[in-house]
Amino acid sequence: MPPLQAARFNDGMNDHAPRRTRRIVLLGLAVAGVAGVAFVLRRPLLMAAPTCLAGRWHGCYDTENGVLLMMLVGLPVAALLAWVRARSRPAVGGAPAWRLSLAEVGLVYGTAPLVWITLMPGPGAGAVPGRVSLVPLRDLLTMGPVGIGGNLLILAALGFFAPIRFAALASGPRILALGAGCSVLIEIAQYVLRLDRVSSVDDVLLNAAGAVLAGLASRRWWRTAAAAPSDRSRLARAGTD
Repeated sequence: MPPLQAARFNDGMNDHAPRRTRRIVLLGLAVAGVAGVAFVLRRPLLMAAPTCLAGRWHGCYDTENGVLLMMLVGLPVAALLAWVRARSRPAVGGAPAWRLSLAEVGLVYGTAPLVWITLMPGPGAGAVPGRVSLVPLRDLLTMGPVGIGGNLLILAALGFFAPIRFAALASGPRILALGAGCSVLIEIAQYVLRLDRVSSVDDVLLNAAGAVLAGLASRRWWRTAAAAPSDRSRLARAGTD
């Protein structure tokens, strides 16, 4: 093997090892995070387990505990779907196929069930007119830690995975606009459908903030995806010089 090719081969091997290590670390952190959530919520989740395992809609899919339990149970299926998707596609825009596939599945799987929870009707649904709270920060005092944390998580998967999958969303202001826009649509749906919920501006603020914070957590990957086209153009120009 010529010296130049040998050097490139060694560089590729050296780059591959850190990438593999990062993947293992990220997988371990994800498993630890899921296990931590399951441990903290073990009691309410176990309360919904008999109804969900019996396949009954009422008491499972129309309750927060039931939806969260089924999200945890369905994680292996989601992981398998991401793996199958990654095996059947090429890399796009310089991003690995596994990253794009994981982002697609995580975007849908981590967002849709939580949005479903926000659209669950209350006891007075259909009879109680829609309520609106437009004074910023007023409702934060009544939410409590659980309510604030839940609102931050509603669109967190959207903010984390969307800029990884779509390079056009790879910036803080765009993630903020995406999160705020989606949250406004949720609040409008709550009001129009008369779900016996309060359409609050504080919910929009927290949902958007959660999306931005999650997006910043994935910044390493979505910045790479966004910069890939310009990187390729620079390499092409260098090759012609």
